[in-house]
Amino acid sequence: MKINKYHSYNVKELPKGCQYCVKGEKIVLFVTGKCPRKCYFCPVSDEKYDHDVIFANEKKVNEIEDIINEAKKMQAKGAGITGGDPLIKLERTCEYIKKLKKEFGKQFHVHLYTSLNLVTKKSLEQLYKAGLDEIRFHLDFDDKKFWKKISLAKSYPWDIGTELPLLPDKETETKKIIDFIQDKVSFLNLNELERADNQQSKLDEMGLKVKEQYSYAIKNSLELGLKMINYVKEKKYSLAVHLCTAKLKDKIQLTNRIKREGKFSKRKFDIVDNEGLLTRGALYLKKLKPGFEYRKKLATINKEEFIKQLIPFYDRIKKKFKLEKEDIYLDLEKPRVLISKKLIKKKKSYFLSLGLIPAIVIEYPTADQLEIEIDFLH
Repeated sequence: MKINKYHSYNVKELPKGCQYCVKGEKIVLFVTGKCPRKCYFCPVSDEKYDHDVIFANEKKVNEIEDIINEAKKMQAKGAGITGGDPLIKLERTCEYIKKLKKEFGKQFHVHLYTSLNLVTKKSLEQLYKAGLDEIRFHLDFDDKKFWKKISLAKSYPWDIGTELPLLPDKETETKKIIDFIQDKVSFLNLNELERADNQQSKLDEMGLKVKEQYSYAIKNSLELGLKMINYVKEKKYSLAVHLCTAKLKDKIQLTNRIKREGKFSKRKFDIVDNEGLLTRGALYLKKLKPGFEYRKKLATINKEEFIKQLIPFYDRIKKKFKLEKEDIYLDLEKPRVLISKKLIKKKKSYFLSLGLIPAIVIEYPTADQLEIEIDFLH
């Protein structure tokens, strides 16, 4: 089987949702961590698992405008809605779909992942009327009682697919699911299994180990996927099949999304590299200088107090160097003042005289602005 340019494998055309995702053009909308199933291979982080929280990409959502702004920031062409199970919060999910369609137009492509546990004729109707373009079902490997519900989706002219994790010890069960869905959906997505750093995942206890020391991909998962592609071919099923590899998700999809965010969300003073990372100058208060457990500190402090302390510095620097509004930024999420790398290097002595900590930082353009490198200019 020949690998494609995205480092994955496919029979027939990629599902439309995947076509956007591999290019990094979709916002990932996590609508809730609640789910009716407790899968031992669940990759959801402890921060989200079984918690009713909402995230747009890496940004925690407090109101619907946070989602719209995050989509605008990367000029998204669509959204992938996931969880948990989005159907647990059906009204919320439908509201978000309607809002995204209203804001960005009917061409904004929305796909959604769900188990079959909560599927009803009514819930599917609500999703379709909200504007959902593509629905992907996760079937339970060990319990068939909900499988027949998948036929309800054929009442609507959207794209229907099945999404399965490639569990190396579930070859027989995977074949049974393929036999069942082959005439009920238009595509099958097979995901190379990856180990997750969370408490819910029990892959180690099940004897499923990573294939390499520095990889999260599970041994023999990819090989099972290739077997299943051959199985579909041998059976002459009409399904389109996409084997989504760990490399595609980590090196292609995520990288392309970060490049896109870097390109469209950068500030005037930012330098963007080929990977989408931002290089910028940053001024920190001594009490909030990045260091050990910096992230934990950001999550617990009263940010408003630090912002109040920074405002006089912001105003003073802006006036002294005759900066326009777009040349300087007061970061409310990580209380600090952002300016150009050039200015912070040139005037580091002045910033130190103010009692601030100047630094050149390289970080992701994502909402969490994860730092890759910090060079303090003491």
